[in-house]
Amino acid sequence: MATMESLIGLVNKIQRACTVLGDHGGQGMSLWEALPSVAVVGGQSSGKSSVLESIVGRDFLPRGSGIVTRRPLVLQLHKTQSGAEYAEFLHAPKRRFTDFVVNLTLIDLPGLTKVAVEGQSDSIVEDIENMVRSYVEKPNCIILAITPANQDIATSDAIKLAREVDPSGERTFGVLTKLDLMDKGTNATEVLEGRAYRLQHPWVGIVNRSQADINKNVDMIVARRKEREYFETSPDYGHLASKMGSEYLAKLLSQHLELVIRQRIPSIISMINKTIDELNAELDRIGRPVAADGGAQLYMILELCRAFDRVFKEHLDGGRPGGDRIYGVFDHQLPAALKKLPFDRHLSLKNVQKVVTEADGYQPHLIAPEQGYRRLIDGSITYFKGPAEASVDAVHFVLKELVRKSIAETEELKRFPSLQNDIATAANEALERFREESRKTVVRLVEMESSYLTVDFFRKLHAAPEKKPEKNGNPPGPNNDHFHDTSLARIGSNVSAYIAMVSDTLKNTIPKAVVYCQVREAKRSLLTHFYAQVGRKEKERLSAMLDEDPQLMEKRTQIAKRLELYKAARDEIDAVAWK
Repeated sequence: MATMESLIGLVNKIQRACTVLGDHGGQGMSLWEALPSVAVVGGQSSGKSSVLESIVGRDFLPRGSGIVTRRPLVLQLHKTQSGAEYAEFLHAPKRRFTDFVVNLTLIDLPGLTKVAVEGQSDSIVEDIENMVRSYVEKPNCIILAITPANQDIATSDAIKLAREVDPSGERTFGVLTKLDLMDKGTNATEVLEGRAYRLQHPWVGIVNRSQADINKNVDMIVARRKEREYFETSPDYGHLASKMGSEYLAKLLSQHLELVIRQRIPSIISMINKTIDELNAELDRIGRPVAADGGAQLYMILELCRAFDRVFKEHLDGGRPGGDRIYGVFDHQLPAALKKLPFDRHLSLKNVQKVVTEADGYQPHLIAPEQGYRRLIDGSITYFKGPAEASVDAVHFVLKELVRKSIAETEELKRFPSLQNDIATAANEALERFREESRKTVVRLVEMESSYLTVDFFRKLHAAPEKKPEKNGNPPGPNNDHFHDTSLARIGSNVSAYIAMVSDTLKNTIPKAVVYCQVREAKRSLLTHFYAQVGRKEKERLSAMLDEDPQLMEKRTQIAKRLELYKAARDEIDAVAWK
């Protein structure tokens, strides 16, 4: 079976850890509230601070008339195995008070008051009660209800408040002080024996040091001896002497604390395990420490790059938003650009006449102005280069934006700003290479349409015989036979139909070329060159690439400290709890 001191000491250790590491919120809050503490409650000048000192066995708290304890004083004491004894208040964790003994967490609360005196706010009565209530209403708080023996128990502020927050009385210990100051011929046996007001736990009488003893610097050892002598020789309380005094109260509290702690060990361990899981998850989220070995660093860089690559591919393939914008380029931007090409101007009657007239020079047209057709078609096809290259650029900018978003969304990369920049630079350089190859390819597609015309299209054209118009009896010139408006309109219409066919073809082939040269290559080999470069880097350069944000490193260190503390607490509790 675990010793009382070992159990209470472990709980104290966890309490101090919760305070020092700031675990009052989040996962630490529930753990803190599960741990027992002792709060001293009573009216002003009821002897609360003196009782607390008597339990501890040391003189360390201020005292005097009126309000002396003006704020809750939380004191955690843990018996040391060796070296000097010390104590720390939670509001001053780095200031140590030495020479203390028992393993308890004690809270000295301001005294309850009934009226505000001069210089105090009108709300002080309510303020103090709310402050005290905020501590004692917690289910982990053991209440020491201090009542002076020379006061009617029915008017005890401490008992009244304790009854409100602990109606079952499981957490309340009644303490009578100032037994030695009662009027001659009176005693408090009815209260101490539980006949005047019964509590679940026995009442304990205390005789504190008098102000004269304090002024004479009577130490706590002598004070305790005098207290024992008082009860042993008292005709009123001699029969209760073995269950009276501050030493007995400390023993009673320790036994109760041990019982409470034993009951709460499973829940405490459960909360510690939950906290450990949360801290491990947080460490996994922000990343474990970087290894010092060059091979391990290279492996880590490659794994981080693969993580980025997975996110990037999810954007392209639809797992994340953004890839649909590439389809938008082909489905909306490219067709709209093709419709805006200036074919109406290029194939106007005036321009058709100009091109056809100049095509054969001084030679007459024997059958049809074939060179005029070719020049009109070549001139029209040239316009397709603009939309083709614009599609390449539009997809390039979409891919660049997806690279930026993918880097930002890759959780594993967030701790490495230098590597983020390196990946962004390498990815953008690769996209530039893909864009250049894609631009060459789509321009070739356009030029191929000029290099060899689709002859079947023209074979299907049936040229109807046309009458040659004669105006004012003037004879036709050598090249005027096909230049009347009807013929020019027919030529323009034929060329326009052919260009429409070419436009439909390019509307399908340009997206294929862009996807093949840019999107497909981005998915296959976005960081291929980067991988090769990284593999040739020295260890120092690898370390620089894995340079972390100092704030993130500090956060990981703090989480690791808390994690080790909770693991140690869990292991120690497991080791001693069931011995």
